[in-house]
Amino acid sequence: MENSRSTQAPTAYACMLVRRPAEEAFRAFADPAVTTRFWYSGSSGPMTAGAELRWEWETYAVSVEVRVKEVREGRLIRFEWGNYDQPTTVELAFTPRAADDTSAEATFVEVTESGFQGPGEDALRWVNDTVGGFSTALCAMKALLEHGIELNAVADHHPA
Repeated sequence: MENSRSTQAPTAYACMLVRRPAEEAFRAFADPAVTTRFWYSGSSGPMTAGAELRWEWETYAVSVEVRVKEVREGRLIRFEWGNYDQPTTVELAFTPRAADDTSAEATFVEVTESGFQGPGEDALRWVNDTVGGFSTALCAMKALLEHGIELNAVADHHPA
């Protein structure tokens, strides 16, 4: 078998239909009062354009610096995070849709992360972890917004 190599850096992608209006799904990520109920445990502020934030996950004793690059109310959040010498860029897109099974409003939430660097195996492992992490966060957000349930899924993703 021929050893093939990608000529492009990998991109992580996760998505979820949430049966709530786009403004509500957007707020779930923009407002730390909501986000701390399903993703991280603390934030130094809301997701506003130009903000420099610090997010914490107390369960894992880790934190990350975040630079918010762009915010389009109810539609898009773009930020950089991680090592500032080689940050990755995350885009959260919120597309209004009608829920298939009802006439209620729904939102298709898409998360794309790019800018992964490093040796092939390391980059692929990083992308895999990212897809799993964002999929878990999206499921937890869906449970919170649609049913008012705090799953604790992110904290339970890698129990001690």
